Amino acid sequence: MHSLKIFVAVSIAALCASQAFAEDTMGTMSMMKGGQVTAVMPDGHMGTMMPDAKMSAEMMKMAKPIKHCMMMMTDAKGKTYMVDTSTKKAQAECEKMAM
Repeated sequence: MHSLKIFVAVSIAALCASQAFAEDTMGTMSMMKGGQVTAVMPDGHMGTMMPDAKMSAEMMKMAKPIKHCMMMMTDAKGKTYMVDTSTKKAQAECEKMAM
């Protein structure tokens, strides 16, 4: 009975660990929630926040809608770049990646 409890505990831990590693290696994408703000820094780290209504209204005065798919990439040194996706070919590649 004791070994069964240990086996179940180890199995649950392994399942949780495998999901965490899968998410790190797969590069999964998720949609932003309504009202969420995401900041991307030049070194690639990101942060998100849910501003209150007043702050959100102030930020919307500075905001511009995204007209097409956007891509960002990080080089070997860790610097982040925004890829020009203004051509039809680049837009198609961007949309294919986002699927």
